[in-house]
Amino acid sequence: MIDSEALLAALHSAADPERAVPMKAYMKNRFDYLGIAKPHIAQICKPFFKQAAKQDIDWRFVAQCWESPYRELQYCALDYLKAMQKQLTPQDIPRLEKLITEKSWWDTSDVLDRIVGGIALNYSEVNAVLLDWSRSDNIWLRRVAIDHQLLRKEKTDTALLEQIIRNNLAQKEFFINKAIGWALRDYSKTNPAWVRAFITRHRSHMAALSIREAEKYL
Repeated sequence: MIDSEALLAALHSAADPERAVPMKAYMKNRFDYLGIAKPHIAQICKPFFKQAAKQDIDWRFVAQCWESPYRELQYCALDYLKAMQKQLTPQDIPRLEKLITEKSWWDTSDVLDRIVGGIALNYSEVNAVLLDWSRSDNIWLRRVAIDHQLLRKEKTDTALLEQIIRNNLAQKEFFINKAIGWALRDYSKTNPAWVRAFITRHRSHMAALSIREAEKYL
């Protein structure tokens, strides 16, 4: 188990109130910050996570981090889950869904999509959940569904990618349209012909932002 008290104390001891002010402003004042840069967070957390892969996942520690008012603690939890990726299974999806839908913003969503995507790559039954998320009223579940296959290259499930994106076309939400563009842009590096064909089929329903992002490397 993680020595959460010692880790939390180490993070608090590294706080920089002056740095915290612009960090909070950058995130639209949605979250409080201790003022610790992400590389420093990783450096502090690394020795605590060193043996993590040999243990069961400490969800109590993750919950404790997510309950903190300081955003760095959420980053710490995400670093921990990345370190524990090989142990994550479909049974952990409800816990991850809770993280996606609480204290939601792009900074945590864009890490959780890879974590969820790692599970889905190994357990195809998770695809049904991602299809459900792609139709959710919660935009962050939608965003994770859209981008969960980033960096998969030849392992991309194009049928799933197309269906999830189609479920999110004709949207006005910036974070959804940006995610669509990113998903298509990333896959265009592997299969540009498929992405061109997708845009041709769906251009009339795609936001200009999505098209612009998707065509960046075409």
